[in-house]
Amino acid sequence: MYRGRVFDVELDRVRFPDGSVGELEMIRHPGAAAVLPLYRPGEWSGGDDAAVVLLRQFRYAAGGELWEVPAGKLDPGESPESCARRELEEEAGLRARELRRLTTVYTTPGFTDEVIHLFVALGLEPGEMRHEESEFIERHDFKLEQALEMVASGQINDAKTICTLLCAVRLDPNVALAATSDAV
Repeated sequence: MYRGRVFDVELDRVRFPDGSVGELEMIRHPGAAAVLPLYRPGEWSGGDDAAVVLLRQFRYAAGGELWEVPAGKLDPGESPESCARRELEEEAGLRARELRRLTTVYTTPGFTDEVIHLFVALGLEPGEMRHEESEFIERHDFKLEQALEMVASGQINDAKTICTLLCAVRLDPNVALAATSDAV
């Protein structure tokens, strides 16, 4: 039905679990990767606490700016890990000595096959920021505890960012040790 730069729209003929047949519109997406840049305690120039890098990014569909982790669409043939590393450098100006896979999530399974592979980046080093012409991004560093409070207060309402922050704290022992127990 439609072929675009970011996704395609198709009309699929589907056999449902009860045997009936119908049509469903599907948005086909190549997938994406998102990465939480994490400074362990003592690595961040802003103090001895664990810290994360979040982006303040303009999103037309959301009607303004959102707090997000670096993320982007997989290029043809690109692995999720390579995409996460590329987006980390392009959007946040950072490289990671270590990248740990957290999980994979479906964004909106009612109408799209898009999945986002979530990672945490450790051992951060300066890289080269390269934003696309349509990207309006500001990089900000936050104490990990503060970022978790931003999720709880609704200041962070981007789904991939919430999932990445909470999965990092719950699934990665290094992140869990860096977070304070009352903020989790």
